Amino acid sequence: MPDTPAVHVGPGERNDLEDAVRRAGGRVAALADADAVVWAAGPGDLPDLPDAVRWVQLPSAGIESWFAAGRVDRDRTWTSAAGAYSDAVAEHAVALLLAGVRGLAVSARLSTWDAPAAAEPQSTLRGSTVAIVGAGGIGRAMIPALNALGATVLAVTRRGHDVPGAAETLPADRVGEVWGRADHVVLAAPATSETKALVGAAELAALGPSGWLVNIARGPLVDTDALVDALARGVIAGAALDVTDPEPLPDDHPLWNEPRALITPHVANPPQLQSGGLAARVEDNVRRFAAGEDLVGVVDVDAGY
Repeated sequence: MPDTPAVHVGPGERNDLEDAVRRAGGRVAALADADAVVWAAGPGDLPDLPDAVRWVQLPSAGIESWFAAGRVDRDRTWTSAAGAYSDAVAEHAVALLLAGVRGLAVSARLSTWDAPAAAEPQSTLRGSTVAIVGAGGIGRAMIPALNALGATVLAVTRRGHDVPGAAETLPADRVGEVWGRADHVVLAAPATSETKALVGAAELAALGPSGWLVNIARGPLVDTDALVDALARGVIAGAALDVTDPEPLPDDHPLWNEPRALITPHVANPPQLQSGGLAARVEDNVRRFAAGEDLVGVVDVDAGY
């Protein structure tokens, strides 16, 4: 690895990311002269990369579009922004869960002070068990807040290694166990062929009529038709969704009129909060690249994330 890596930042001028490169001891370079690339746009905008480029930093945590476009290769190291935006997304996820269990999904739709019984707070997180499916950076950032609110956390990770703050951690091949054990479930797993329609009718039935489902990962993790049916029949208490399938959710979709659904339009990681998180990741990884150390957020080409 070079002592002073040449890093191309694109597309266009990104002073925040260029400053991060310099703070880490790198120099900003033209693509033709680069050892590494920091890319702040989508796969369709990325030009062909010279053979000398050995590392590419992507701007997003979810990178399924990069695989779909065939841009991630085995010729160089690719890193995602997984974990760079964890605090903001975790905060949104906890807010959605609290809004659900405290009845805000119903109360927010009221047009009268004389509230029906259904609009009263439904439950509390204190004493509950919350399962986090995909307890990576976002899930781990949620745990201190959930613990502080009196909840016990059941974590699911790819290999089942212990997660700090979780009462128990299960490997991904045992995810089916959480639906009958948890009071509420938060989805924070990547979108892969293995996680597509991870949540269907059977899982929702096992979660039960007092359980809330929160999805701040990707819409395809949930079978939307099964969710619509479960909400309409009261199979679960409700669903709080920052992502949907399809996305954007059509204006005439039944979820918009479902009183047990609380929907935010994929805003858990708003643009005004992204710049600082990505710049910090770029600075960290450029410093690691220069020192020949392991990079953060390395993409597993076989796993797809």
